[in-house]
Amino acid sequence: MKNFIGRKACLLSMLVMSVFMCSLPVFAGSHHNGDDDDSTPATGTTAAGPKAVNLGTAGNFVLLTKTGITTTGTTAIVGSMGVSPIAATSMTGFGLIADSTNTFSTSSLVTGKIYAADYATPTPAKMTTAISDMETAFTDAAGRVSPNFTELGGGDISGMTLLPGLYKWATGVSITNGVTLAGGPNDVWILQMAGDLAVNNGAIVTLKGGAQAKNIFWQVSGKATLGTTADVKGIILSQTLISMNTGATLSGRALAQTAVTLIANTITAP
Repeated sequence: MKNFIGRKACLLSMLVMSVFMCSLPVFAGSHHNGDDDDSTPATGTTAAGPKAVNLGTAGNFVLLTKTGITTTGTTAIVGSMGVSPIAATSMTGFGLIADSTNTFSTSSLVTGKIYAADYATPTPAKMTTAISDMETAFTDAAGRVSPNFTELGGGDISGMTLLPGLYKWATGVSITNGVTLAGGPNDVWILQMAGDLAVNNGAIVTLKGGAQAKNIFWQVSGKATLGTTADVKGIILSQTLISMNTGATLSGRALAQTAVTLIANTITAP
């Protein structure tokens, strides 16, 4: 009788433990390739991922380049833009209207102010500092070490969900049909790539769990191309060209060490 009671007690204990273990939460990994997981990682007030890249005064611009900005079609820039060391004539398609002080200009396509290296003092110094800060930010992002993830997807991150962290590729990165970045409002992503960033036509970068575009840094050693109607979030720090095809949108900043080319795009400060 005692053995029977003992066995029943043991079985009951095992059943309780099984129920307890099944109730424990399961935390997401670095990515998934399915479309049926709507879970997002739990986040607190402490930021996950690397330290954010300091943009300095480059963070005052939605568009900032060294060799020019061109647009065709009806483009909408929500924020300020500027060029240096090149002159204002390198910004075409905006119908620039010089302010009476000649320190900046305006455009019906731009909600903020437009600056160039050949405008009146103190704009040249302002733009020199902004370009220097942009280059420093690129060097910082490119120089981060000890990545959390390397060569993820062989450079194709389509369909994945990326948690906060430092990502590194010795190649370029492609997004053919969208990618999700899931994390909290203070979490940070830095995506280092030795080649180009190619976002296909219609591809969408989706943010979940409160993730913010201002905390996502695309460090591109080649050129960045956003395909027709692509929708991208984050700060693009490109060592060369940033090209946006017809109808592509960017919630973030396009900071290029050569030029930015636009075709009826919308760019909004994060």
